[in-house]
Amino acid sequence: MRHARGFEWPTLLILLATYAAWGFGSWLWGSTAILSILLTGIAIAQFSSLQHEVLHGHPFRAQWLNEALVFPALSPFVPYLRFKDLHLQHHFDPSLTDPYDDPESNFMEPAAWVKTPWIMQRLLRWNNTLAGRVLLGPALGTWIFLRDELVQLRAGNGRVIVAWGLHFLGLVPLLLWLQWVGMPIWVYLLAVYLGTGLLKIRTYLEHRAHHAFRARTVVIEDRGPLSYLFLNNNFHVVHHMHPAVPWYELPALYASRRAHYLRRNESYVYRNYAEVFRRYLLTAKDPVPHPVWPVQSVDTGHSDKGFQP
Repeated sequence: MRHARGFEWPTLLILLATYAAWGFGSWLWGSTAILSILLTGIAIAQFSSLQHEVLHGHPFRAQWLNEALVFPALSPFVPYLRFKDLHLQHHFDPSLTDPYDDPESNFMEPAAWVKTPWIMQRLLRWNNTLAGRVLLGPALGTWIFLRDELVQLRAGNGRVIVAWGLHFLGLVPLLLWLQWVGMPIWVYLLAVYLGTGLLKIRTYLEHRAHHAFRARTVVIEDRGPLSYLFLNNNFHVVHHMHPAVPWYELPALYASRRAHYLRRNESYVYRNYAEVFRRYLLTAKDPVPHPVWPVQSVDTGHSDKGFQP
C-alpha cells in the first residue's frame, strides 16, 4: 500500500518532530535535568521506531534517501545496518522464536539453558517479567548484542565491519551536538537507557512459542500513547503479514479484517498495554528455555493465499 505521490507525509512529519523533540530535550539539560532526560529518552525510542519504518522502505521510494534521514547515531550501541539486517532476518516467520535462527528471540535451547550459570539463569528469569525487561533488559540485551558483534568483527565479517564504520561516522554529529548543548555523555546514556527500556515494552511479548508459526505473533489493540511511540507496531501480526504497509495504515487494516487476523494468530491478543502491565509486570509470561523445542518451521490450518506471512 504505497502512495502514488512517492513519499509518506505522516512518517516524514513525525521524523522531523522527533528530531525537534530530541534536540529540545538535550538542550534543556542545563536548566531542567529530569525533563531533559525524559524528553530525550522518549525521542530516542521514537527514533528507533522510525528506523524500523525506514528499513521497511519508508517514507520515500528511494531507500538511500530513507536511510540518510536516520544517519545520525542517536542510539550509540546499535548500528542501523545491523538493526536492518537482523530485523529482516527476524521477519522470516517460520523461524520466529528460534533461539538460533531468530535474532530477536528471548528463548534459549533447553540444553543450553541447563548449562547456564545459576546467576545468569536468575537474571534471565527476571528479564522475562515486564519489569525486569524494562529495568534490566537494556543492559542485558546490549551486552549480549555487543558480545556477538565482537565475534563477527573478529571473524572479519565485511558487512558487520561496514555497518560499524558507518555507525562511527553517525556518532560524529551526535557528539558535536552534545558538546554544543553541554549534555554530558553519561547523562545522554541515561536517556538512551530510558529509550531502550520503553522499547522493551513493545518487544516484550511480540512473539510466543507455538507449533504453528502463523500463531506466534501478537496483536495489542491499543491506540494510546505507547501505540504512537511504537508507530502502531503493537498490531504486530498485521505488520508481519504486510511489512510494506506504513505504520499509520495498520490500525485500519486490522479493523477491516479483525476476525481474519485473530483466526490467523489463534487469538494471541491483548486489549491494551494496561492489561499487559497488569498481567506480567512481576510475573514471567514465558520460561527462558524454549517450551516447544525444536522449533517447527511449519504452518497448519486457516491458510489464506491472499495474505502470506
